[in-house]
Amino acid sequence: MPIRVGVIGAGIMGADHIRNLATTIGGAEVTFVADLDAGRAAAAAPPAARITTDPSELINSSEVDAVVVSSHDSTHAGLVLECFEAMTPVLCEKPLAPTLLESLEVVAADADIVAATGASLLSLGFMRRFDPGYMALRQSVQDRTQGEPLVVHCTSRNAGAGTGTTSESAITNSAIHELDIIPWLLDSPITEVSWQAGRSSRHAEGGLQDPAFMMLRTADGTLTTLELFLNAQYGYTTSCEVVSELGTTGLKESALLGVQQAGLSRTGIPADWRPRFADAYRLQLQAWISALAKGEQPPLAGAQDGLNASLVAQAMIQSLHGDGAYTKVSYS
Repeated sequence: MPIRVGVIGAGIMGADHIRNLATTIGGAEVTFVADLDAGRAAAAAPPAARITTDPSELINSSEVDAVVVSSHDSTHAGLVLECFEAMTPVLCEKPLAPTLLESLEVVAADADIVAATGASLLSLGFMRRFDPGYMALRQSVQDRTQGEPLVVHCTSRNAGAGTGTTSESAITNSAIHELDIIPWLLDSPITEVSWQAGRSSRHAEGGLQDPAFMMLRTADGTLTTLELFLNAQYGYTTSCEVVSELGTTGLKESALLGVQQAGLSRTGIPADWRPRFADAYRLQLQAWISALAKGEQPPLAGAQDGLNASLVAQAMIQSLHGDGAYTKVSYS
């Protein structure tokens, strides 16, 4: 019997999850799709799946064994808690919640379930942990193939920011990937952060400071820099380079198409993040479904990982409002 999956949110990411679950993920069947826009739900759902505009109907349906939450960030915590009440496994897209208070509420509820049943129902969609490039980079760091890591440089550039993006939500929604992946990569928690900005792009709206420059220091002393530019215009690119004592190790951009003509060489750039992380999303979904089918704990990020990223984000926002001052991250 396949795992019957209900997907909440049929926007860009939700539609991508539905397509993957329906076509490439073994042992899964999309049986229910919920979205506030019924037309969007119908367009994304497989022909045999039910649709609804009420996510609670999906969560409590006898036709759903597990739920994917890929709706707006502001809905994540409430929907995850509803899944907990229904005792239904849930894969929630990052972030766990846009506020620290909501993250703490989810982690407390998750801890109660673990205490009662011995297992968590929550998996968190920090898909970069399943990206083959990041996995190879992490292994290289752990093996110390180039000596001790000293500095990490990251860039994350999008063609355009989403409607309503603020300097704060740029941290909780976009930079949150680096706030999770850096401690995972270095096996060392982030202890202090600083948020900086210079000139802002004329394409940034509503007071958004774009680009922003962030610094993260981990407990092992490694300093990480992150340039986050959400209105870069030209497409989506991301990079991560670890500078170590004996050399550097970094991720290569995945070229969609390489062209050599008339003495010039050029490559295509994707419009958004999905082509770059297509493998990561598929591998993450397959790991989640396979573990559920075996009755095992999925090997994805969990509630505590989500809370840790939220704590770092909170410190980063505090630095943003504190003239960029280095701000300690408190995990207590």
